[in-house]
Amino acid sequence: MSILAKEIWDKKLFNGSWQPAQATYSVVEVATGQELGEIGYASEAEVVSAAKEAKLAQKQWWSLSYQERQAVFERAATLLTENQADVIAWLVKESGSLQLKAGFEVSISIQVLKHCIGLPAAEQGTLLPTQNGKLSIAKRVPLGVVGVISPFNFPLYLALRAVAPALALGNAVVLKPDERTAVCSGYAIARIFELAGLPKGLLHVLPGGAEVGEALTLDKNIASIQFTGSTDVGRIVGANAAKTLKKVSLELGGKNSLIILDDADIELAAENIAWGAFLHSGQICMTSGKILIHQKIYEQVKQRVIEKVKNFVVGNPCESQVTIGPLINAKQAQRVEKLVNAAVVEGATLEIGGHADGVFFEPTVLSDVSQDNPIFSKEIFGPVAVLIPFSTDEQAIELANDGDYGLSAGIITSNVGRGMQLGAQLNVGLLHINDQTVNDETVNPFGGFGASGNGTRIGGPANADEFTQWQWMTVQAQAPHYPF
Repeated sequence: MSILAKEIWDKKLFNGSWQPAQATYSVVEVATGQELGEIGYASEAEVVSAAKEAKLAQKQWWSLSYQERQAVFERAATLLTENQADVIAWLVKESGSLQLKAGFEVSISIQVLKHCIGLPAAEQGTLLPTQNGKLSIAKRVPLGVVGVISPFNFPLYLALRAVAPALALGNAVVLKPDERTAVCSGYAIARIFELAGLPKGLLHVLPGGAEVGEALTLDKNIASIQFTGSTDVGRIVGANAAKTLKKVSLELGGKNSLIILDDADIELAAENIAWGAFLHSGQICMTSGKILIHQKIYEQVKQRVIEKVKNFVVGNPCESQVTIGPLINAKQAQRVEKLVNAAVVEGATLEIGGHADGVFFEPTVLSDVSQDNPIFSKEIFGPVAVLIPFSTDEQAIELANDGDYGLSAGIITSNVGRGMQLGAQLNVGLLHINDQTVNDETVNPFGGFGASGNGTRIGGPANADEFTQWQWMTVQAQAPHYPF
């Protein structure tokens, strides 16, 4: 039987075991609208109850030996590896992912679990200098209960990259997956850890709407919030978390620049543009949203990109020949169409595409986009390549840095030194010389500047900073004498 068989999770919530839900929400296949089951839909009261239970379970979890905690992640990595076909199938249906994208997402999720195997056994502090006869120790200790709010676009990975290291470093977790992808991003994680032997009460999966997210941010038993999503919602999450002085990590949007210098190979440039702009129909925070092309090769690159887009196949991602799948819902497709129409009104040229059809949106190329066009600075989250000419490296830097976001940038050039010199002047948290903007290898600290986040990082060496806090401890043979 599939680990995600409907009878296991249908109309239920997870708190270490599967509990009947008071309210439910339909799970649908994005491309067809077919109902696949019903998830439990949590309430604010259930968030409060889960946070209390998680706080108690965390103390018991942290009291276990590091070998016992490590063993859970060894089993979890094996389980996801053995059951990846089931999870891929759910990613394709529930999130509209292509098979290629879903397979990649599962593979990096497995890498997250493998990396977490070592976290319980990693060094947990440092010995500080002090006077003779006294020990001064800086220790890393768990935060307690971590609230995770995850998005729909890379649903499994963007939830697991927070849930797994938080647990591995000794915390409990309450996860609110996006209700539109709750099976592949919430219940899949619950099943993996349930079968891996994670103690009950340590992980809670509570799908729901904005009210559930708000309850997480305000609950006094939750010590930290890790949020991945839009900048507008991130501002609300940050403001709410401040009311209880929670630690908060905000991984938000991006309007990422892919810079094509005049010495770039035309075909390589077009391939990187196509991948960076159209992967997962552009529904990625790292999508190449501003494609800056040197005017010397602008027309050549533009025509090659258009030729590639003409060969794209839009449709159900369950079909092998499809290259552009659906957006998450029809509302988002209509939003993208309005953005494209507004850009054309403001002077952009529509080279190809531009129309919505239900949940689908035609792959689109807009050329000659000016700096004052609204689409220059607005995150699209759809399959739209925005082509912008420039004449000098200095102008490319100015165009790339113009805007509130600062997540990712890529530079394509045959002169690595020139690329590095230009890249050093870009205000971004992720920089790729000779690659497009969509990159994440799980062991890198991930995060952006400006409106792309609040300066925090997640992944690799940043996980200990994100999911633990420092405690200073001193030890002496006996208490000292003081003058009063």
